[in-house]
Amino acid sequence: MTDPKQGITEAEAIEQAKQGHEAAFEVLYHLHKRRVYSLCLRMVSNPVQAEDLAQEAFLQLFRKISTFRGESAFSTWLHRMTVNVVLMQLRKKGLPVVSLEETLEADDEAPRKEFGAKDVRLTGSIDRLQLQRAIDRLPPGYRTVFVLHDVEGFEHNEIAQMVGCSIGNSKSQLHKARLKLRDYLKFMRAEKAKTG
Repeated sequence: MTDPKQGITEAEAIEQAKQGHEAAFEVLYHLHKRRVYSLCLRMVSNPVQAEDLAQEAFLQLFRKISTFRGESAFSTWLHRMTVNVVLMQLRKKGLPVVSLEETLEADDEAPRKEFGAKDVRLTGSIDRLQLQRAIDRLPPGYRTVFVLHDVEGFEHNEIAQMVGCSIGNSKSQLHKARLKLRDYLKFMRAEKAKTG
């Protein structure tokens, strides 16, 4: 990745940031701010809290950039650090965790919109809304594991380490979350059939 404003690659920005160059941090911030905010927003349901958590994630980046060794992609490292920031904050405050639909980033290669044509982005939006409502109803522990595993793609051993539980507990919480989601969605479909 290259920041067009600064004319500097992500790798160069990382190395300069490790040496304390403020402009390099600004480049990293601009390259990753939307992704970090979106992740925080998916984990907490409040946009204001998500903004605060994103800022905290970038403060952590400022403090810990020197520990980045390049063993994984920088975006992966930042993603894990952000998840940890959110989880630590949730533990402190006991905030509810929910999964929000990922925000759509501007895509220059997206097909041009034809008026009157079917909008593929909206196809299934009702189902996504029902799924979101069902996820919102999950108990916080179930939601956390569900979001981290099924949405974010973390493995159970990683989740256990992040959340502070056993691998078996993570698997159990995910299984129970999926069962509850299935029940909620069946109930919602039945209610819709009654009213529809």
